Amino acid sequence: MKIIGENIHILSPKVKEALANRDLKFFQESALRQVAAGAWAVDLNIGPQKKLGHEILPWLVEGVQQVVDVPLCLDTTNLGAIEAACEIIKRQPIINSTSAEAERLEKVPLVAAKYHTRLIGLTMEAEGIPVAAEARVNIALEKLIPRAEEVGLPLEDLIIDPLVLTVSGCQQYVPECIEAVRILKVTGAGVQVGLSNVSNAVPNEMRPLLNRVYCVMLMGAGLDMMIADPLDHKQNDFIRVIEQRDDSTAFNRLLLALHDAVAASEELSPDAVDMSDPDQAAVWKTVQILLNKVIYADSYLRV
Repeated sequence: MKIIGENIHILSPKVKEALANRDLKFFQESALRQVAAGAWAVDLNIGPQKKLGHEILPWLVEGVQQVVDVPLCLDTTNLGAIEAACEIIKRQPIINSTSAEAERLEKVPLVAAKYHTRLIGLTMEAEGIPVAAEARVNIALEKLIPRAEEVGLPLEDLIIDPLVLTVSGCQQYVPECIEAVRILKVTGAGVQVGLSNVSNAVPNEMRPLLNRVYCVMLMGAGLDMMIADPLDHKQNDFIRVIEQRDDSTAFNRLLLALHDAVAASEELSPDAVDMSDPDQAAVWKTVQILLNKVIYADSYLRV
């Protein structure tokens, strides 16, 4: 599993302050920590930055690539900022992102093709994000992939994101995203998600488990990469268990059973779970929430 480190994000007060103060050391240390923890790439989310983006993003790229040699994900809606960054970037970057909305789909793939970048394509139109997996896949098949072909962007440089939404308030979308990942794998494009979106608006202490269990399920569907927190070491261990097929503990065997059930388009059997083990019981309850079998409530683990 390739992790695009999410920790440089404009919604973080510390990131916002560091940008305002042009504190390059802050960003370099963050990038170093993320890569040391296993990040394959680092996301640089500076927000829209309509006025100063063309200065801020190249400055940030230049500073970060001085200390890490990984792909950088240029995360802003300011295309001028992205182009300015592409002029000085050393490794093939990722543009995050285009949707299927007419204006974005017209302009962003052209920039990606011009600078030979990778491009994240969101399965979202002007009307919003459809619930059903098939509808999200159709956006990729009918709009995102044809536009990439039209501008000469190789399919291997297109990364489709079927859009994870929060289990708190958008629960019906959550299992559909798993199915969308499964179907999108046959297109030949890469498939990625923003993992932590699934736990937005959930109490902080509950977020990691939701993220980790959803990660295992998405891996079962064939996910290639995700924007996630590489500093979540338990999450990384979940990934290791799946990738190494480590069945050395009962808990590991449960994770493998969950992964394999999703891979086979089946549901996890209750027989795979020792409900007397609180950790296994928590995974089981979380799976039922993520499959929309049980309505989400902040108290779901205590029920």
